[in-house]
Amino acid sequence: MVLYTSPFPNSFLSVLHSFSWGLIFPCYWLADRLVASFVPTTYEKRQRADDPCYFHALCIIITTPIYLALLAASLPFALIGFLLWSPLQSARRPYIYSRLEDKNHAHGATLLTEWKASGNGKSFCFGSANVCLLPDSLARFNNVFNTQARAKEIGRRIRNGASRPQIKIYIDSPTNTSISAASFSSLVSPQGGDSTNRTVNAGIKRTTSMEYKGDNSGSNNSEDSREDKGGDGEPNEGEENTCIVRINGEDNGHMSDTETDTVNGQAHASGPAEPSLEGDAEISKTPNHKQKEGDSGSLDSYSASRESLVKVRVGDGTVDQSTVNNKLLYKASIMKKTSVRKKKHTDETFDHEISAFFPANLDFLCLQEVFDKRAAEKLKEQLHHYFEYIVYDVGVYSCHGCCTFKFVNSGLLFASRYPVMDAAYHCYPNGRGTDSLASKGALFLKVQVGSTPQDQRIVGYISCTHLQAIAGDTTVRCEQLDMLQDWLSEFRKSTSSSSTANPEELVAFDVICGDLNFDNCSSEDKLEQQHSLFTHYKDPCRIGPGEDKPWAIGTLLDPEGLYDDEVCTPDNLQK
Repeated sequence: MVLYTSPFPNSFLSVLHSFSWGLIFPCYWLADRLVASFVPTTYEKRQRADDPCYFHALCIIITTPIYLALLAASLPFALIGFLLWSPLQSARRPYIYSRLEDKNHAHGATLLTEWKASGNGKSFCFGSANVCLLPDSLARFNNVFNTQARAKEIGRRIRNGASRPQIKIYIDSPTNTSISAASFSSLVSPQGGDSTNRTVNAGIKRTTSMEYKGDNSGSNNSEDSREDKGGDGEPNEGEENTCIVRINGEDNGHMSDTETDTVNGQAHASGPAEPSLEGDAEISKTPNHKQKEGDSGSLDSYSASRESLVKVRVGDGTVDQSTVNNKLLYKASIMKKTSVRKKKHTDETFDHEISAFFPANLDFLCLQEVFDKRAAEKLKEQLHHYFEYIVYDVGVYSCHGCCTFKFVNSGLLFASRYPVMDAAYHCYPNGRGTDSLASKGALFLKVQVGSTPQDQRIVGYISCTHLQAIAGDTTVRCEQLDMLQDWLSEFRKSTSSSSTANPEELVAFDVICGDLNFDNCSSEDKLEQQHSLFTHYKDPCRIGPGEDKPWAIGTLLDPEGLYDDEVCTPDNLQK
């Protein structure tokens, strides 16, 4: 499958499209600014509290006639441009694929080398976020503004958070057996005994979404990994090494063998590769080697370490909030360490966090509501400092490809550190209300994450979607989930490789990310909660319909309160 690097098949259509949009843009911009002047955010209202009473009203009285006059003057040109622009959309491609050609543009970010699966497991980190990059006038109805500046700042924060170095600190004392995860710094070799050095060599893996699990498991695999790495002391190819500093309160800084096995078991608990394995992350497909339904309450993950500022690890018990608060020494939350016996039962072990930083070592990023084209370009430029491959401007416009007229695209954007092999987009034809004005749909991607010593490709499937948002449209969302599964099945069949020239690929993971616009607890979402999607894919936060894991945290924040002191900064929102 050919990846589209430009929106149109030839330069003539591209030039014609640029010309038509140039005629439309002045009218579009003036209308956007006119509406925006009448929709202040709560932040702007507070900023104007000290201004003279009628100053803002005076500004509106002066600028409104100017905007209206210019708008009327630009309207005829916009109409001509629209007559040219609309037919061109039938030839427009459904997305733009951007690859970082100039490696210097990465500004120090490490570009991944190909991973060779030689027996050790590997983990991948996924991120998904709704960024509300609408035209400024529409964004203000969500109480946010300055879309262009926000796009640049969002991209900067994502790539700064994802590319930051890392360190893990383990603290053991008679009164505190928790694990604190400070924000990451570069590799530091701690001084200590042999057991400590063995721990450092083992490293800590990133959030698990796929692991190769052989016949051996648990501590046996940990020993194999430790022996493999002990020979040369080099990290796995394409994997970042991290430093573990362990501080003991009773044994003078030396770890017992049992503790060493436990830490290494968390870091490397994977055996030799099996021919067909699928892992899980966010909502991800149940592994073929585990005969479990999606709502089994198990993550089938031997390691799921997370390297952000804030962490909590919960075993079978609950966490006392007052105890946790007393241990917040670096604005970091505390990881409750389960016993060695419990850690061997890894089905219930999953690291989870509320972080003031974007996840470190992010491999794949799925964004929604990147509707504004100029904002998408600014966001892409920032993300290219870290992600080598980006798919953006996804969707259709005008009346082509969907049933109703589409004013904006799907808002989906995908960024990856691994090469994209194939991509496909489908538009949901059943959108209602204001959602029908956007070409909401699903973006399907196939990425290559490595290869085996036998030169078999190791690939992963990622789906990014945004479902119907209007409350009460339960049947619409269920229909869209049905279409999502059907389209994904077709995409996998059309992109699979099993010929003699191309040996059958190993599928590492199959992950669905996006804004589903329903939750697992609200009574009005019961139909979606019981959808068949959750028998094929597994949500790590979910036990079953209407029941989440004890550590799962849901939020419902009124947009009117976005600028309240309690939530207006990352640190405050974290608290």
